[in-house]
Amino acid sequence: MNAKTGNQRLSAVEVDMNAEGLVEVVLPGKVEPEGLRIRHGDVPAAGPGQVLIRMEATGVSFAEQQMRRGRYYDQPAFPFVPGYDLVGTVLATGEGVEPALAGTRVAALVKVGGWASHVLVDAADVVPVPDGIGAAEAETLVVNGITAWQMLHRKARVRAGQTILVHGAGGGVGSVLVQLAHAAGVKVIGTASARHHDALRDQGVTPIDYRTGHVAARVRELASGGVDAVFDHVGGPGIVDSWRLLAPGGTLVSYGTASTRDDEGSKQWPVLKLLGRVWLWHALPNRRRAYFFNIWAGRALAKNRFRARLRTDLTQVFAALQRGDITVRIAARLPLTRAADALRLAESGTVAGKVVLIP
Repeated sequence: MNAKTGNQRLSAVEVDMNAEGLVEVVLPGKVEPEGLRIRHGDVPAAGPGQVLIRMEATGVSFAEQQMRRGRYYDQPAFPFVPGYDLVGTVLATGEGVEPALAGTRVAALVKVGGWASHVLVDAADVVPVPDGIGAAEAETLVVNGITAWQMLHRKARVRAGQTILVHGAGGGVGSVLVQLAHAAGVKVIGTASARHHDALRDQGVTPIDYRTGHVAARVRELASGGVDAVFDHVGGPGIVDSWRLLAPGGTLVSYGTASTRDDEGSKQWPVLKLLGRVWLWHALPNRRRAYFFNIWAGRALAKNRFRARLRTDLTQVFAALQRGDITVRIAARLPLTRAADALRLAESGTVAGKVVLIP
């Protein structure tokens, strides 16, 4: 096997991540985590408008879990390098990029490509990480933090004194969302498994065990007039209860179809069905609003505006971390070469916080 271009089973190779050369994890098709492969190559050069980032932390999100099943809505064709976001240091800048950016620690939202030792990113897409925030800590807040902030403040537009319901309050996005809401003076009801309840109470959240089957009834006991916003990543039939729990003037923000993760068949149909339902609810004259949140919305039509909004919002999230309004939870830090173990751990449902891959 050619050491520069060949593939090896991920579990059968040990890689010196400090050595010269590109190391990346490849998702070759619909496989179990152990089917991930590792590939070696030459470190790419930064082209015009690009920066070359030496990865210091990337993570395992729900997106990668769906991608390995072939069920992420707009994932690329196999094979590809997964990795939704990353944090690292700029090693080199391309033509047209300020040379002083080299040596700066930055964060980037990339959708795919983050599970690699070196990543090329458009310079306009990177966000500086403030001094004092570690790479792994910052990584936990890239996709999760941007998603939580934009849903809370740009979609639901919550205000102090309101009450919201957060499904999956112990998860990656949910845990950030409840902390940001609490910092904004919002009362939070959160669904989670019982093992997360003590931690949620410590954050000022009223927890509900979603496994009881009585979530809607319990929410109505806590908020008889309905809640001002619901954040639902589950989709499926339960989205109807989320809509019905809204108070007049309330907002439903749907942002996933976790209930269909293990389903067979079309990966587009569950999303399209959910989109159709949400759009219909939003159009009805019923004094309530409904949105499907897509973190990439607007990028194709207004790239500069999208980038400015992302930079502003992630900067706000980092500032909230520095103020102590939110804390980060890292479930585990594993080497990039153990991506299979990291993916299986993240899918196990046994850990709290994000599983982070490091060099």
